[in-house]
Amino acid sequence: MLRAGALLALGGATASLTGCDPFDRDGDPAPVVDPLAPLVEEALALAAAHTDAAAAHPTLAGRLTPIAEAHRAHAAELASLSRTTPPTASAPASPATGGAPAAALAALRERERAGRESATKACAEAPADRAALLASIVAARATHLEVLR
Repeated sequence: MLRAGALLALGGATASLTGCDPFDRDGDPAPVVDPLAPLVEEALALAAAHTDAAAAHPTLAGRLTPIAEAHRAHAAELASLSRTTPPTASAPASPATGGAPAAALAALRERERAGRESATKACAEAPADRAALLASIVAARATHLEVLR
């Protein structure tokens, strides 16, 4: 079997072959990452951001706690569908939790907008068996934006 860098003699001339051998089974195949895996992490990060903001601003806890719970539920469903294991540790604390409650809400709205966009993109690219869950996550994130006004 020829391998990368092997020499080949052609009519008295020697040529070096480069490239990879499609039948070379020595290396491990690259792991396949499910396209939903980043959304699991994103949902957990959003949950952590809302939880942190609720802790920093107790007057907002009534609004933010249900949103954090929804994001955790989304992460669990996405992990189940993609057969991934969600991280056991929560995402690092959000830097947006300090300052005035209005600033925390503005930062959370921006994160929700970004999350809605990534879920929308994933929904548009997903097969039908995943699109329904992703569409419901997009809708939930749109309602979160209204709650955060």
